[in-house]
Amino acid sequence: MSNAIKPFPPLLRLVTNNTEIMEEKQNEQSPMADTKREDAEPTFEHAEAVTSNELPLWQALRKWRRVTIYCIGLTSAILMYGYDYVIVGTTSSMPSFQEDFGEKYNGKWILPSLWLGLWNFASPGASMIGAVIGGSFQDWVGRRSSLAVGSFLSAIGVAILFVSNKSDDIHVRRVIFLVGKAFQGGAIGIVMATTQTYMSEVLPPVLRGSILAFFSVFTLLGQLIGAGVIYACLGISDGYTICFATQWPLSVVPFVVALIIPESPTYLIRKGRLVEALKAQRRLDSPGMDSEKNVELIRRNIESERERTRATYRDCFQGTNLRRTLIVIFANLLPNIFGLTLLAKASYFAQVVGMRANLSLMILVIGIFCGFLANLASIWILSRVGRRPLIIVTLSILSLLWLSMGISGFWSGQPTVWYTAIVLIFIIMVAGLGVWPCSYAISGETSSLELRAKTQGIGWLVAGAATSLFGFVLPYIFNTDQGNLGAKTGFVYTGLCTIGLVVSFFYIPEMKGRAISEIDQMFEERIDARQFKSWRSPTT
Repeated sequence: MSNAIKPFPPLLRLVTNNTEIMEEKQNEQSPMADTKREDAEPTFEHAEAVTSNELPLWQALRKWRRVTIYCIGLTSAILMYGYDYVIVGTTSSMPSFQEDFGEKYNGKWILPSLWLGLWNFASPGASMIGAVIGGSFQDWVGRRSSLAVGSFLSAIGVAILFVSNKSDDIHVRRVIFLVGKAFQGGAIGIVMATTQTYMSEVLPPVLRGSILAFFSVFTLLGQLIGAGVIYACLGISDGYTICFATQWPLSVVPFVVALIIPESPTYLIRKGRLVEALKAQRRLDSPGMDSEKNVELIRRNIESERERTRATYRDCFQGTNLRRTLIVIFANLLPNIFGLTLLAKASYFAQVVGMRANLSLMILVIGIFCGFLANLASIWILSRVGRRPLIIVTLSILSLLWLSMGISGFWSGQPTVWYTAIVLIFIIMVAGLGVWPCSYAISGETSSLELRAKTQGIGWLVAGAATSLFGFVLPYIFNTDQGNLGAKTGFVYTGLCTIGLVVSFFYIPEMKGRAISEIDQMFEERIDARQFKSWRSPTT
């Protein structure tokens, strides 16, 4: 069947005139109230999902090649996030930055724990605000406009960072750098919440896990490129300012992508703009797909959800949506639970343990590269393996790895230094194979369509809060002028991974390959998380 409009009475009536939509709701029986139609449509959607899930990953990517291409374009936003994160975070390990923003301690340049903690807090802390604003902003102006605005604001944040060293007063320099990090963090919060919302709305069930794994893949790719730039600028006077300047091009690309991609049909349908939604869906669908049928399925799901919610932030915490929101919150906490905040500062952490600056940056690059390969592998793994087993297995392994690092901290010398570095590399690889990409898949597919944008905003707010908290507290745990735990910091993450493992086992449901209507129905019926995989729709 071609993308041309075919006889499909409900949609043809709806796209003719927005006024007729209101008249239908008042004068005709709603399609959602028609028992036969209600039974038939979920059956079609479920059958389509089952058939699609039998496709190998490569065939699924070819079948939905247009959606895949648009999502690949959106990875520029994720790349910007990863690059900015490592550039702004890892410049603290550069000698030139330490000399301009740090102080001498026992004859060695260090960054004061207070300022290091504040800088670590600023970016994710501001991203909390950006994520919440982005959750409402993208529902107001659309996904494309929200992405464009966030990218533009990120470029302004880079400009503030670039001039942060111009003052002769070190306190003023530190404050300007803090402001720049915060401004950029807020912009990134908008960009990331919008990107995840868009992808989760346009992806078919068979590709949700694999494509949402792009978040971890391209975050690490951005970090890998950023680490390489930092390493190249390590010996240059004021080399960190060059690193800041390289962030501008990466802020431009997502802005351009926002002008190219079609608007999310889900957003347009929620706004009652059905003609535009059909046009957008045609741009997303490959030739031969029934775009009209796809739009009607989205409309039916939204209509069904609207009977239970008004799409406000308050609704995210009421009824069955409370459980869904809490799962999204926990999924967004998983990166901090397995130690991503510490891994992002692995270079500085390795220096605290006793490694030289140039070697510590080399370890960072190696770790990011190994993690990147692991995340690439996860794209295929998530197409074949469920979220629950991947999370449970990888968190179990991570608990043991962190425990071994903590035990090594009871000794000193180069063996401990190198063992710590090797363990950090293995940790990022194991996390990249399972729990990290799974966290994005779960976060992206759990919420209802009606509340998706706002739920993603809440999720990224929590992620920002956790990253801020860990970023502020960690220096007081491992830094030499405070807790001085060094490698013993592994014990902290052993406990966190164990807690994450227990919570995941009891509360994370398996939604791999499920249609939106099925996920809605399972949550409505309050199915136990451990029973999601075996549940079958009564309409099938």
